[in-house]
Amino acid sequence: MNRLKSEQKRMISPKIEENFNYLKTKLGIKTSFDIGYRELIILKQRIHIYYVTGLCDTSVIQEMLKKLVEINDVETNKRMLPEIIENRLVHQQVESVKTMDEAVDQVLSGLVAVFIDGERYAQIVDVRNYPGRSPEEPDTEKVIRGSRDGYTENIIENTALTRRRLRDENLRNEMVKVGERSKTDVCITYLQDVADDGLIKLIKNHISQIKLDGISMAEKTLEEFLILRRWNIYPMVRYTERPDVAASHLLEGHVLIFVDTSPSAIILPTTYFHHLQHAEEYRQVPSIGTFIRIIRFMAVLAALFLLPTWVLFANEPSLLPESLSFIGPNDEGNVPIVIQALLAMIGIEFLRMAAIHTPTPLSTSMGLIAAVLIGEIAIEVGLFSPEVILYVSTASIGNYVTPSYEISVANKVVSMTLVIIVGLFGLPGYMISITLYILFLIQIKSLKTPYLWPLIPFNSKAMVQILIRVPVPYTKSRPSIVHPKNNYRQP
Repeated sequence: MNRLKSEQKRMISPKIEENFNYLKTKLGIKTSFDIGYRELIILKQRIHIYYVTGLCDTSVIQEMLKKLVEINDVETNKRMLPEIIENRLVHQQVESVKTMDEAVDQVLSGLVAVFIDGERYAQIVDVRNYPGRSPEEPDTEKVIRGSRDGYTENIIENTALTRRRLRDENLRNEMVKVGERSKTDVCITYLQDVADDGLIKLIKNHISQIKLDGISMAEKTLEEFLILRRWNIYPMVRYTERPDVAASHLLEGHVLIFVDTSPSAIILPTTYFHHLQHAEEYRQVPSIGTFIRIIRFMAVLAALFLLPTWVLFANEPSLLPESLSFIGPNDEGNVPIVIQALLAMIGIEFLRMAAIHTPTPLSTSMGLIAAVLIGEIAIEVGLFSPEVILYVSTASIGNYVTPSYEISVANKVVSMTLVIIVGLFGLPGYMISITLYILFLIQIKSLKTPYLWPLIPFNSKAMVQILIRVPVPYTKSRPSIVHPKNNYRQP
């Protein structure tokens, strides 16, 4: 362990050959084809340049090499060579490092390291140009009217898209590296004069304590270290791929986390109701936004409770008033109602998973086959009653209306559990299971934030803004749950 620590703190040697031998072993120079290495002789002094070919902007490197070689033609003062080279590094971001570990990390992150024989430091030039796609509207957060850009797998582009919307001198983007081997870039973004210092410190502490080889699954792995929820199925953080949504949360006092190679930003902290918000509500007039929001809440309630409630009434029709006596199957089928409902719900999941994994040219054919097999034929052979198909389909539509994919899946699991309990225990099981479900949500906390706020603990002013899309001129205060330093949005 002591040997490892001393190796990590190894200082850059003034003997350039020692640095080369160390980097040759560490980076695999002349073994890994993508590790670039050039040696230049400038004013009779050796200069070494190291970079990763696939992560750098080739045109900038070529221009930099050209400027360095030209020094031989226009300069003669060898003693001033380090200053001359620094002035010839044609890039806006140049810094010095004094340890080999820092140099290795920067080279593997896509930067260029320039070593000068006789000097105890290396110049690091940021010429990163990560391969990736251009910003486009995310599939999961589409709006009818609004911006069409979205985050990409490039962390530099993502922070730039956010800063484009918040040109505030208090916006901070703090970069750290996570993973002993992957050394993944992670950016913590917040408004310094708004976000709570305790929240920022808590997030930084969680990230600094991550001890892992790498976070190849990017933000999802990071989330599991930030939120130790064990087997809790409900999402404790919110993901977004829209810069406008991320900027809105920053203005409220939330903290964002970007992970390189991921197009999603993590929003902290979040509550249950954050997962039910959608950008479309704010792209419409307040009255229409309120209508959309109410319809969405109804869809979420249907996804959770419609099927268990129908199963209860189907099994115990005496609970229904005479005006609703039509609820329930007209004919008793060969399969119990509860089994029918569970099979139909599992069948819907089969279809969802098949749609994800089916190539686009075959998806239409897959849909037609599924409609015939699960729809008509299943009803004709007596496996499903038409009412089961109706209510399962309605509940499934409610899940698809839910903006957050993570919370829709969690609601689906809860609904299926409620159906099983109702099928086994009837009305007592229905009442007790729903009560336990609500108590379960009440005790959940996301980074010390109550999950059901502002319903529990109740905050009338915030609850009004949850139920109604309040016009922007009237939203003068930030949510108190994030403990913002500056509570007023409009001075």
